[in-house]
Amino acid sequence: MRITSMELVGTTEKGQRLPRAYARIRRNPGDGHIEVTLLMPGAEKTHIVDAGSEDDLWSMAKCLQEQLDGCRGTRSDTMDYFRALQHFAD
Repeated sequence: MRITSMELVGTTEKGQRLPRAYARIRRNPGDGHIEVTLLMPGAEKTHIVDAGSEDDLWSMAKCLQEQLDGCRGTRSDTMDYFRALQHFAD
């Protein structure tokens, strides 16, 4: 089995009905890069991550954690996102 895409939903701010952000992660078979699209109210940003670089994966995990959780988290918080990205790594 191979995972080719995943969607993550961020936390919901107090008093709001919708999450602060969504993330779409995908990798086409044979492609050396992972595409991560952050969807926030009024903004969409796509990041291209080197699937073979743990440094790139960690940096993207930190970005995902901050955007989806709405705060700077601990190493443990970031590790959850890193593990999700590892499903798409080489």
